[in-house]
Amino acid sequence: MRPRVQPLPPEQWDDFQKANPLNVFTTLARHPTLYRAWLRFGGALLYGTLPARDRELAILRTAHHRGSAYEWAQHVRIAREAGLSDQEIESVRQADATWEPADRLVLRVADELHTGGDLSDATWAALCERYDEPGRIELVMLVAHYDMLAVVLNTLRVRIED
Repeated sequence: MRPRVQPLPPEQWDDFQKANPLNVFTTLARHPTLYRAWLRFGGALLYGTLPARDRELAILRTAHHRGSAYEWAQHVRIAREAGLSDQEIESVRQADATWEPADRLVLRVADELHTGGDLSDATWAALCERYDEPGRIELVMLVAHYDMLAVVLNTLRVRIED
């Protein structure tokens, strides 16, 4: 599919885009004010307090739920860097895959937020056992952010880089 919003041409890239020439950045930069605010917020989540494994499981499950090929492609690479195996990455797409309890909890959070926009009391109680209060807030915001981003990427038809 053809992008609905074309990425900025290279001659208009800022230093960040030159160092990170990804279509997500060069497309969203078409709205400079939102783009700059989003970069700060997204960066705070991407480099937050959650373990990288948990973060990437949540992002991949959200990308899967939203059918975001772009988000999936970008985060497969990051998930590998976070220590997930190719088998684990593919298992994120399978509802019946076997996971360790800590991983299963992260995936359940992404599943419940996707289907109901909320967490069950049982899932919240499990989160309280595993994460401190900032960690619980961060995980919920992470899933919500990547859900929003997936919708934006899908709607704008942002292309995966070659």
